[in-house]
Amino acid sequence: MEINRIWAMPNKHTFDIKPIKELIAKYHNNDLYSIDPFANKNKTAKITNDLDESFDTKYHMDALDFLKMFFDNSVDIVYYDPPYSPRQVSESYKKLGRSVNMQTTQSSFWGNMKKEISRITKKGGIVISCGWNSGGIGKTNGFEIIEILLVPHGGNHNDTIITVERKCA
Repeated sequence: MEINRIWAMPNKHTFDIKPIKELIAKYHNNDLYSIDPFANKNKTAKITNDLDESFDTKYHMDALDFLKMFFDNSVDIVYYDPPYSPRQVSESYKKLGRSVNMQTTQSSFWGNMKKEISRITKKGGIVISCGWNSGGIGKTNGFEIIEILLVPHGGNHNDTIITVERKCA
């Protein structure tokens, strides 16, 4: 496993941060079936989704509902950049006039998505997860970490941790 630590300014558009963009380029392949449940303005994946209809994505669904659309073992690459905390989830939902409840602010919000990502990712498939920890999709869901990128932003900003995992089970 390779661990890199590269300094960069914070940016709400995670995939625009230079070292993260470079990491994604290492794994991206236009011939592979890729999805992004939280695409925002990112166009890397073939199938994109964002709850916010102001973004030009193919779908504007709740991320969990989006993930449930895919068949078992059908996706080669998942770009997974969800809100990193209950506060971020709450802010995002409120901004869009959606209700915030226990389902959207408890750890099951992320856990349910990770189970769906595990279900739909092909054996040997890649998931690139962004967050404030290196948990990724996880060993219990059949994944092994192959690379971690730590992007420190300095000052009072949390680091962004990018975990690249391969489905092995």
